[in-house]
Amino acid sequence: MLDKIKALKSEIEQITAGTFEDVEGLRIKYIGKKGIINQLFTDFKNVPSDKKKEVGQAMNELKNLATEKINNLKESFQTKISHSSGADLTMPGEPIALGTRHPLAIVKNKIISIFGRLGFIVAEGPEIEDDWHVFSALNFPVEHPARDMQDTFFIEKDPDILLRTHTSSVQIRVMENIPPPIRAIFPGRVFRNEAVSARSHCIFHQVEGLYVDENVSFADLKQTLLYFAKELFGVDSQIRLRPSYFPFTEPSAEMDVSCSLCGGKGCNLCKYTGWLEILGCGMVDPNVFEACNIDNKKYTGFAFGMGIERIAILLYGIKDIRLFFENDIRFLKQFESAF
Repeated sequence: MLDKIKALKSEIEQITAGTFEDVEGLRIKYIGKKGIINQLFTDFKNVPSDKKKEVGQAMNELKNLATEKINNLKESFQTKISHSSGADLTMPGEPIALGTRHPLAIVKNKIISIFGRLGFIVAEGPEIEDDWHVFSALNFPVEHPARDMQDTFFIEKDPDILLRTHTSSVQIRVMENIPPPIRAIFPGRVFRNEAVSARSHCIFHQVEGLYVDENVSFADLKQTLLYFAKELFGVDSQIRLRPSYFPFTEPSAEMDVSCSLCGGKGCNLCKYTGWLEILGCGMVDPNVFEACNIDNKKYTGFAFGMGIERIAILLYGIKDIRLFFENDIRFLKQFESAF
C-alpha cells in the first residue's frame, strides 16, 4: 500500500493539463467519488493494525497533494480565460438588483439614533400580550373602550390574551424588571381592529419612550421632545403642547410640530394651521408606578409615543398608509438615497 501511495504521489506531481476539461477529468480520476484515492480509502480496512497510522498519514498527504495540484491547475486556466477575454466569466449573466431599506425602517432608525444620543436604550417585548401589561398596569379602567372587541384583537379569554395595541406594554415589562433610573425607547409593531383605508391600518408601528428618575419634570419632557423635533424635522422646527388625556399619564399632552413644508405659515399639508400633530406624551401616572412596584413618592418620570407611519408620511409626503404594506418595488425604490 505504501509503495502504491508513493507511486501515485510521484505521478500526481508530474500531471499537466492542456484544457480546462482535462483538469476536470483529472479531478474525477484522482479525487472523484469513484476515483483512485477514494478507492485507497476503501481498501484501508485491509491494512494491518500496526501499519494503519503510517498508511493513514500517507493517504491524507496524497489526497491533500492531489487536491492542491488540481486546484492550482483550475486557477491557472481561469486566469488565462479572464485575461484573454477581458471579462470575468464567473460573474452572473444578469445584474442582480440590490434591494432598498423600507421607509418605515429608515424612519425608525432615525428616531432610535436621535434618542440614542440622549442616552435612551432600545427595549423590545412580545407582540402577543396579556391584559395586565397592555391595559391594567397602565391604569386603563375596566370599562375603557380600548378593551372592547372593536379596537383590540383578542386571542383568548379568561385570562385575556391579545395582540398588543401599543408598545406601552414593554414599558411595564421594563419597569417590572429594571429599577430606576430608566431611560429607554420601545419600537415595535402593534395591532388594532380598525378598517383599512388610506389613513388607517390594522397593523402599524410605534416608538414609545420612558424616562424615570428622581426629580424628572415636565420641563425635561418638553426639552427632550424639542431636541427630537429639531433633529428630525430641522433646526428651525418648533413644538407646541396641547392638554390631552391618557390613562397612564397625568398631566397629558398632544405634541404638534411646526409644518416643515410651509414653515408654519399654513398649507394643504397642515390644513392651514401651521402645525402637524405627531405624538402624545405626559408625566407617568403614580398608579402605573404603583403597579410596577416603583416608589411614586421618590421617583417621577415622563413617557411619550408616536406612530412611525405618521412620521414617515410627514417626512416623505406619502398620502396612502397602505403603500407601506404593499411591497411595491416602484414605491420602495424611491427611498434608495434616504439613508
